[in-house]
Amino acid sequence: MFASACGAAARALTWVDRDNRETMNEHIPFGKPAIVGRELEYIAQAIAQGTIAGGGPFMKRCEAWLEEALPARRALLAHSCTAALEMAAILSGVGPGDEVIMPSFTFSAPATAFVLRGATPVFVDIRADTLNIDETLIEAAITPRTRAIVPVHYAGLACEMDPILAIAERHGLLVIEDAAQAHLSHYKGRPLGTLGHMGCLSFHETKNIVSGEGGALLINDPRFFDRAEIIREKGTDRSRFFRGQVDKYTWQDIGSSYCPGEIVSAFLYAQFEHADAICIRRRALYDQYRAGLAGLAAIAIPNATGAEANGHIFWLLLRDEPTRARLIAHLAGENINAVFHYVPLHSAPAGLRFGRVAGEALPVTEGVSARLLRLPLYLEMTDADVARVVASVGRFFGRNA
Repeated sequence: MFASACGAAARALTWVDRDNRETMNEHIPFGKPAIVGRELEYIAQAIAQGTIAGGGPFMKRCEAWLEEALPARRALLAHSCTAALEMAAILSGVGPGDEVIMPSFTFSAPATAFVLRGATPVFVDIRADTLNIDETLIEAAITPRTRAIVPVHYAGLACEMDPILAIAERHGLLVIEDAAQAHLSHYKGRPLGTLGHMGCLSFHETKNIVSGEGGALLINDPRFFDRAEIIREKGTDRSRFFRGQVDKYTWQDIGSSYCPGEIVSAFLYAQFEHADAICIRRRALYDQYRAGLAGLAAIAIPNATGAEANGHIFWLLLRDEPTRARLIAHLAGENINAVFHYVPLHSAPAGLRFGRVAGEALPVTEGVSARLLRLPLYLEMTDADVARVVASVGRFFGRNA
């Protein structure tokens, strides 16, 4: 009874909040996580099961869902995408003196995961259209020390994976996809995260499908299956013990505590049940932004439609940094929260200490970082909310929108 009541309350809260915002013309935040179904009911079930540590039934359900829905050859749920990247870095076998190629326009996690193993991130510039790593610059960045390429699918838009995979094949390198923002996005019909040797997903509250914190390591190369389980279980063969494959478990390898707890997994599984609907709605909001802003010459917007992307981020590129600052202030004055994004890793204190730039400079990365602005985009946004943001941007540039 309690679980059913929780589920009903969650659904009621979702729709009441949406209706109030539409009628009251409330503040439009940059993002907002949503309860979409049976999250509270499943959390109650997890508690009633008598264990809320990692490795329980809801974690296994989530992994089975990922393996079937994507499909992925093997999916290991983790407590964050950062944890998934750290597992991938361990599995890659990199160490001191090794190099890993990645973009500088990204979050710190992919770089930190490899720096923790002693490797050096080598930063390559990005494309001006997708803001993803420029695949034409990767081969020139390869040295005898290179061990892996880490393409990051920015804003849910795919990197050019075919040439990246071909380069990796020619040079005997691993490809580890950072698909933190790209769950349920595709490249030529293939799900992101399933194309490289490994892929890493995020379910952080800022993402499309959420569990507060959370992530997953997708393993597409069978040679990593067994060791990945051991790494996730603090370096032990505990998973094999629970399957009855050994009569006791013991310390086998390095690792850490990377499993999510059952409460997080229960919340996530309820989100998975509505994953397709969530992405369909976000793609619709994304495409509404594209249509509304397409004629505005003062900005650049993503070229791609939401067809193969997941509607994660809608960005603008302004003329310069002062224009961006003025637009942020203008939108804030109209009760709309828009934000910029990454400080390039190669220019950050840790990037200067632990990494290096491929070539002499990263001009596209530096220009994009200074000019990019992200507009609000979240599940409970209405068409009227998007129209209001579009109109506000239009007013800033003197257009009747």
